[in-house]
Amino acid sequence: MTSTSGPQPPLDPAPLDPAQLGLPEDALRRLAEMRPGSSTRLFTSDLSVNEFLLVREAGFRPLGLVLGSSIYHVGYQMRRWSTSQELHVLSQAMYHARELAMSRMEAEADVLGADGIVGVRLDIEFKTFGSDLAEFLAVGTAVKADEAVDASPRGWRNTAGKPFTSDLSGQDFWTLIQAGYAPLGMVMGSCVYHVAHRSFTQALNNLGRNVEIPQFTEALYDARELAMSRMQAEAEQLEAEGIVGVQLRNLAHQWGEHTTEFFAIGTAVRPLRADHRIATPSLVLPLTD
Repeated sequence: MTSTSGPQPPLDPAPLDPAQLGLPEDALRRLAEMRPGSSTRLFTSDLSVNEFLLVREAGFRPLGLVLGSSIYHVGYQMRRWSTSQELHVLSQAMYHARELAMSRMEAEADVLGADGIVGVRLDIEFKTFGSDLAEFLAVGTAVKADEAVDASPRGWRNTAGKPFTSDLSGQDFWTLIQAGYAPLGMVMGSCVYHVAHRSFTQALNNLGRNVEIPQFTEALYDARELAMSRMQAEAEQLEAEGIVGVQLRNLAHQWGEHTTEFFAIGTAVRPLRADHRIATPSLVLPLTD
């Protein structure tokens, strides 16, 4: 039976402290200049034109582009040639590094006084100046709800008191709000797993045959289930009704062909009201090939 136990950080209801999270002074200066009520009214955003207009139509004003970064040394864990197993040291590293990047992005949004962050991208890039060094980067557009937009008495922030985060597109975000749902936060589950090698005899016996390889099937099934279960546990901590836009990624990184990360990510949501108004879909035909 799959267990959700593992390298899953608990939600922290404490206020976000930019200094404690390591935000650089240049970032704090830039954010202070963009905060509503300051001398400049400029905002920055990585939303496309259509996404920007739909986010505004949903009742949210972009405040500025926010980001969080963490360059992390990923440790090493011994693995057994003939054993399928989770590599907890590596799972913990991937969790912690992503959490650092996400927390710093949320702290920047907090400085801007944002209600949430839309269009979040969470990327990983292994660096050439160190084979075990990877940059984890979270980027999105901080937004604030107009006063006319009703979010229920609890407001738009999530149960941890942080700005909501969402990797939904501007179109999906608009549709979600119109239908009477609100994003709570991006939830994720990670599992770095070593898949056992086959013995020479096993490989020879299957030569030229159509046959399932049970040890591979079971290993990949177990690893995906661990990632999915941990993502669902994060959504339960946020008191979500469900998770939309789930992606289940298989990321090999630089660990070799028998070690891979299974990463589940999606946006946890909650209902804004009991009566949902689902817009009738309309057919749109493109004019280009």
